[in-house]
Amino acid sequence: MTYTEKLQAIRNQMKIEGIDVYLIPSSDPYQNEYLPEHYRCIEFASGFTGSAGALVITQDLAGLWTDSRYFIQAEQQLKNSGYQLIELQIPHTPEYIKWIPKGSKVGCIEELLSVVLLEQLQASGFYPIAADLISPIWNNRPPLPAHPAFLLEDQYTGQPASEKLNLLREQLEHLETSAILLSALDEIAWLFNFRGNDIKCNPLTLAYALITPEYACLFIDQRKLSKKDQEELQHHRITTANSQDIITTIKLLPAGSSLFIDPKRTNAKLFNSIPASVKIRQGISPVSHLKSIKNNTEISNFKQAMIKDGVALTRFMKWLKENLNNITITELSAAKRLEQFRAEQEGFTGTSFDSISGYAANAALPHYTPNEQSDQTLQPKGLYLIDSGGQYYQGTTDVTRMLILGPLNERETEDYTLVLKALIEGTTAQYPTGTRGYQLDAIIRKPLWDKGINYGHGTGHGVGCFLNVHEGPQSISPNNLDVDFKAGMITSIEPGIYRPGYHGVRIENLVLTVPAGETEFGSFLGSETLTLALIDPKGVVPELLEPRHLQWLEAYNNYVIETLGPFLSPAENYWLKEECKLKSNVS
Repeated sequence: MTYTEKLQAIRNQMKIEGIDVYLIPSSDPYQNEYLPEHYRCIEFASGFTGSAGALVITQDLAGLWTDSRYFIQAEQQLKNSGYQLIELQIPHTPEYIKWIPKGSKVGCIEELLSVVLLEQLQASGFYPIAADLISPIWNNRPPLPAHPAFLLEDQYTGQPASEKLNLLREQLEHLETSAILLSALDEIAWLFNFRGNDIKCNPLTLAYALITPEYACLFIDQRKLSKKDQEELQHHRITTANSQDIITTIKLLPAGSSLFIDPKRTNAKLFNSIPASVKIRQGISPVSHLKSIKNNTEISNFKQAMIKDGVALTRFMKWLKENLNNITITELSAAKRLEQFRAEQEGFTGTSFDSISGYAANAALPHYTPNEQSDQTLQPKGLYLIDSGGQYYQGTTDVTRMLILGPLNERETEDYTLVLKALIEGTTAQYPTGTRGYQLDAIIRKPLWDKGINYGHGTGHGVGCFLNVHEGPQSISPNNLDVDFKAGMITSIEPGIYRPGYHGVRIENLVLTVPAGETEFGSFLGSETLTLALIDPKGVVPELLEPRHLQWLEAYNNYVIETLGPFLSPAENYWLKEECKLKSNVS
């Protein structure tokens, strides 16, 4: 079927079901960032392959609402599909709700709707009808992923599942809650100490979980677990059941009990299964808070993962600069070569996200991922941005570096220097315990604000330990999120400057929140940089920095040399030391 034929088939079903508006969000029952092929309903229906958006269909209009990351891509992919692009003004918001005519009957696949979106629709007077209009027309639909899951050893987790369950139950008691329902796959994987391969870039397995003071059940395709792993779970008093049993179990919750859910990570089908006699409590999952604070084993392992990642990045930078004039290197081939260098490291299991590999003007698109149509050849001039990461048994990495491929103009060096200054300000900031991410965001942006410059994305996100590269609850952004930073959190710092049609600059490190001492004014926190990768000093304009910024850059690069040195060859060590010398590259 063509996309226009699929659209007409959906509209025909809408007439039969009495549905005025049909909604297809970019989601799955677990509200994952990356969707299994089975749940790529937007791509099936319209051809749009972006990771964020929503299709809204009436008899007269079919629109894709998505944000600025995908405007160009959507325009290309929606041609002749019957759908039109409608540009979101504010990313990650359901602006289409205001567009839906009052009194409309809205239909959707219930398990793809988050509780947050359900409540937003209800607040506007829409009570969605559960209607799957996709399955009847999706011939040869990809099956649900069925990859094996596996338990992690204590040497990677630092804490058995039984201890984590005890901590969670303490939180439930504090919240005066009888039980908690989990459908966020990274929370379930962390809590029960297992990993899988059901989700692209994230080592996760499709599952649900329900925990009470006396009971912990993992709802999973039990064929994914070996007999040995099931026995190990039982040793920690964890019961396993088939995934489809979750609805029946929820319906059996006793009257008068209370159930905690995270509305952003729970789907409407589960929510609507909760008996009316059960009190529902909503908020950020306590598992998210527990998971965000890494234990000593996780921190130690993370640092080992950073060494491996740093070795791969160093070899990649050396390869690229030495071969740029000898062979054709493109955005796609460069990203692929970096993945190969990572794959040579012990414990590497795959990339942590699709690499953002942008040369010159393409780097001005903050979330640009090259494809065969957009792929640019790197030239011996200007700036190349590579934002990439790896999954290792010891940890998850995310790093952005600017490679200076040749002479830079004055604007490029100024932007490079200002972004570096912002990174350093965030890294060296000392702040009182209780500080929120929006306060740190202002500190980091100030060097850019002073020049009348800003950027449209967040400044930092939490990072999992051999889990999702994007995790909460903490973040660094202008959003007034009521989550304070705590020692043990690992977060990215990634300021940027983007000049459409010219260039983009972003430099990113991961940092560990650490205690910074106590004074008569209270306790303070700071940051320890974990990322180990050369920051090229050749693009720096020293006059735009204070001595302390230059001292930080020199000390950081020296630390990279010292830490990675034992793992590099003599030739690689020599190259790295030479690259760390401050030499102007202004044209």
